[in-house]
Amino acid sequence: MSTPDRPTASGLSPLLAGGIVLGVLGLSAVLGRRNAPDPSHPTIRRWYKRLDKPDFTPPDAVFGAVWPVLETGLAVGGYRLMRQPAAPRRNLSIALWLLNTAMIGGWTQIFFRERALGGSAVASATMLAIGTAYAATAGKVDRVAQATAIPFVAWLGFATLLAERIWQRNPTPRLPAR
Repeated sequence: MSTPDRPTASGLSPLLAGGIVLGVLGLSAVLGRRNAPDPSHPTIRRWYKRLDKPDFTPPDAVFGAVWPVLETGLAVGGYRLMRQPAAPRRNLSIALWLLNTAMIGGWTQIFFRERALGGSAVASATMLAIGTAYAATAGKVDRVAQATAIPFVAWLGFATLLAERIWQRNPTPRLPAR
């Protein structure tokens, strides 16, 4: 008999798996929100608006619409993986999932708060590599988890290109964060 805080033969209990997913994505969302270029952060917003961005930069509303969808997919994928029986492939998939979800909020810190454009491009490329590895390993454990990772990886590819181009177009040293 399993309890809500112990793994079962089929993986973590629903309560524990759900709690981990909500906790990890929640912390990442809090960090992302802390760094958002919206009216509640006027200094960040002004800095972001002044950046020279490529023509293919989506409107701000697109970012606001895309991320909840991607994070919902990540939540479903992470939950499904945690419910699978413990095994090396499952454990690796979860580790990659955790690393990627942690990096989402960290990227906003690097780009918006620290204004480290080169660092954000490197972080984005790193997330793309880890996200691709996550999708590949998740597919060996749970096809639905893999399917939910594919839009995330596609967005990371686009975001990496965008971050790299913004870095190229704004070569001046980063401004002090305020």
